[in-house]
Amino acid sequence: MTITVLVVDDSNFFCRRVAQILSSDPDIKVVGIANNGQEAVQKVQQLKPNVVTLDVEMPVMDGITALKQIIKVSPDTKALMLSSLTYEGAKLTLDALDSGASDFMLKSYEGISNAAGQLAAQLKEKVKGLGRSTRAPNKAPAKPAAQPVRVAATPSGRYKIITIGASTGGPVALQKVITALPRQFPLPILITQHMPGTFTGAFAQRLNTLSQVTVVEASDGMAVKPAHVYIAPGGKQMIVEGSPGNASIRVKETDGRLQYAPCVDMTFASAAKVYRRDVLAIVLTGMGADGREGARILKQSGAVVWTQDQASCVVYGMPMSVAKAGFSDLVLNLDDIAHSIIQVVS
Repeated sequence: MTITVLVVDDSNFFCRRVAQILSSDPDIKVVGIANNGQEAVQKVQQLKPNVVTLDVEMPVMDGITALKQIIKVSPDTKALMLSSLTYEGAKLTLDALDSGASDFMLKSYEGISNAAGQLAAQLKEKVKGLGRSTRAPNKAPAKPAAQPVRVAATPSGRYKIITIGASTGGPVALQKVITALPRQFPLPILITQHMPGTFTGAFAQRLNTLSQVTVVEASDGMAVKPAHVYIAPGGKQMIVEGSPGNASIRVKETDGRLQYAPCVDMTFASAAKVYRRDVLAIVLTGMGADGREGARILKQSGAVVWTQDQASCVVYGMPMSVAKAGFSDLVLNLDDIAHSIIQVVS
């Protein structure tokens, strides 16, 4: 299928460059350009594109206000937010994700000038991933009325740690899961979410404000404690070391050979090494296959792996790769994950 895109930015140069990069892919067709939020809403209503790239900060009508109106006039259009690498930009982007945006990426004039560079490749990959996703993220998945999911009985105290991996759609999914956990939650949780450095700090702060458990951006040497959630810093790798009763977090510079920083596979593999079978790993919504190799290692250690179902994912990539490889013990709708976690650890 050809994916139709509306490009929105108050900079004519940036609009042209984004349009040129996207148009160089035979699977993408740029159907229009807009220079402010008000014009974007009008053109989305007229053109009904599969994807809109939207600057967070714009004149006349800002990106978040425009996003909310776009969702009303074209619920099936996916929004990819473009944001500056600042703390304020990170907070605005997280607000946009809360408001229904599907994904985000950093806005870089230098990066966008290089049509063959990493940013251009990432832009095309994200647009195609969103364009091919099967449902609008801002619409709750249709879910038949049913009894609450009951997971297999687990020996009391079986799990010693939970580790979660996510990418596209992850911030909203993680917020739904973590904010539902009780204050006295008995286990530590490691979260590996694909995100730049400035964003992980802002995300941890937001989650901590909304949650009963303590949420922090991980730093090197932190002790792993119950009722604490550790978010891997963007641009770094987070692993756990030590023994189950005396574990700590290591934050390392990323290896250039790894595609992702942070990388779900690395965190999962380290949890398998320290905790063996006593790990509950969960792979949430996201593009690509990060987490599949880590899930394989976890399964070899006897650990348990859950994956989010297709209906509730923004992009069914990472969970699908794990499930198709045969490493998923349970497939759950996002609405059932927090309840199921509480059920197996209590």
